[in-house]
Amino acid sequence: MSKSTGKLRLFSSILIICTLFFFSGCAEKTPTSQMDLPIVSATVDYNSDIELPSDMKWDRDNSMAINTDSFRGGIFRYSGRVQINSLKDYIIASMKKHQWKQVGEASYNKILMAFTKPNKTCMVVISEGFIGSLGNTDLTLYITVDTSAAKGLNPFGEPVK
Repeated sequence: MSKSTGKLRLFSSILIICTLFFFSGCAEKTPTSQMDLPIVSATVDYNSDIELPSDMKWDRDNSMAINTDSFRGGIFRYSGRVQINSLKDYIIASMKKHQWKQVGEASYNKILMAFTKPNKTCMVVISEGFIGSLGNTDLTLYITVDTSAAKGLNPFGEPVK
């Protein structure tokens, strides 16, 4: 076997593997609607009133939880193979079901939504991964819970008058 034939076989093999990888990613990511997404995988950390589709997987390495005497919250990152608009619709419906009030939305290359409840806020950022619509959809939740306010106390632990 000559050197050029070996290089041609190697190049062909790499090209075939890359093509299969590319098309397998496309085949898995089919258009879905809000109704097509699985019901619920779990709730977000200690927030039983925030649900996500089961396709969204928690990114432990890029998440952070904060707990103090008067505050609880954190940054929670997820990613999964869902369409960005389907995820947006799912989150809006889920938050509404759990009595969250949507107080704002901005769309650019990402979708930003803000939700509130008494003593709670949740900012949601949805974006496409680095491969665009062929890859994962990224979700970041910024959650704050004022635990003092829930107990009728100010942030210093004193009763609110």
